Amino acid sequence: MLILSRRSGESIHLGDDIKVSILAIKGKQVKVGIEVPDDIPVYREEVFKKIQQENEMAIQTCAEDLVAAANIWTRSSKKK
Repeated sequence: MLILSRRSGESIHLGDDIKVSILAIKGKQVKVGIEVPDDIPVYREEVFKKIQQENEMAIQTCAEDLVAAANIWTRSSKKK
C-alpha cells in the first residue's frame, strides 16, 4: 500500500484518467473528490462489499440450479 500525505487542495493522479483531490479537512474527517471516467464504477467500501456478497450468492445459487437441472436431466434420460 502506498501512503501519501496531502494537504487540503492537493491532489494525486492515478494514471492518466483518475484524479483524487483533498477538498477539506475538519478534525478527523477528510472530504475527498475523485474524478474518474464515466465507465469506471466508484463505490464506498461498504457498498462494494455488499455487491461482492450478492455476487457470491448469485454464483452459488446458479451452481446449485445447474446441479439440480443436471440431476433432473439425468433422471429423465434414464427413464427413456
